[in-house]
Amino acid sequence: MKDSKSASAPGKAGDADGGGAAPAKKGRKKLFAGVAVLVVAGGAAGWTFFGPGASAEAAEKEPEPPVLGEVLVIDPISINLADGHYLKLGMGLQAVAEPEHAPEGSKALDAAIALYSGKPISELSDPEGRKVLKDELTRTINEEYHDEIVDVYFREYVMQ
Repeated sequence: MKDSKSASAPGKAGDADGGGAAPAKKGRKKLFAGVAVLVVAGGAAGWTFFGPGASAEAAEKEPEPPVLGEVLVIDPISINLADGHYLKLGMGLQAVAEPEHAPEGSKALDAAIALYSGKPISELSDPEGRKVLKDELTRTINEEYHDEIVDVYFREYVMQ
């Protein structure tokens, strides 16, 4: 009787198509083909999203700046600061050209009072601190007026 190792060995090595070596070569070819497809697809996707046309497409998607309308002038108010000081603040609100609602200054005054009340005079005297607070006030007013007020101008800014 033949043992099982010798019975199966002639079948594997004696195949007409090259035996056990051919499936390994076919597997490598499929692997390389798959990798090549992934590299080409990745390159195409990268070219689409990050290629030379990508910045032009991104620029097209950015909203255009609004057409500016009138500036709503708000009379100066006094806001209590920390340590007995106060700020006299007069503002102008830059509206869009055709707002849905006629803007009035109450929401802007309320936002300014809420933001500046109780602040130390040292924070309001520092140019960087003043810019940070003005940017925050502009964002708040822009939200309150549903993007119909796009900028805030200080007409008066006096501390005592």
